[in-house]
Amino acid sequence: MSDAPHIMVVESRCHEDIADELVRGALGELNKAGATHHRVPVPGVLEIPAAVQIAVRSMDVYTARRRYDGYVALGCVIRGETTAYDLICSRAMHGLHDLVLRHTLAVGTGILTVENREQAWVRAAVGGRNRGGQAARACLDMIELKRQFRLYPR
Repeated sequence: MSDAPHIMVVESRCHEDIADELVRGALGELNKAGATHHRVPVPGVLEIPAAVQIAVRSMDVYTARRRYDGYVALGCVIRGETTAYDLICSRAMHGLHDLVLRHTLAVGTGILTVENREQAWVRAAVGGRNRGGQAARACLDMIELKRQFRLYPR
């Protein structure tokens, strides 16, 4: 088996064009590092923690599949006219944080929480802030930290 990390990239498809750019940045970074990856689309940001939890549980039940060494969470929440924005952002981030601590997971978070589409594009653009690439790099860095403490994989 290869030493290259195997990463699950969970992508919210709510804002597809922005999601595609986040994924482009993340995959660029993962490919540069020689990591393998599996993309898992979900409808929205709230479903991201659920997808990671499902993957973690499935590895406990179905051991024939290669384990994920890390997870990259990508999505975008744009503030609207209701309080749903605050709830979605809070619940999604809390859900991911809980999984990280409960299961000692390596997770890179590239979930944009912005006021408008223009802010989202500045943060998502591979030629700009490249939050997708940053999330992938954070995931890889946390995998390396786990290796240092002999908690790798999982």
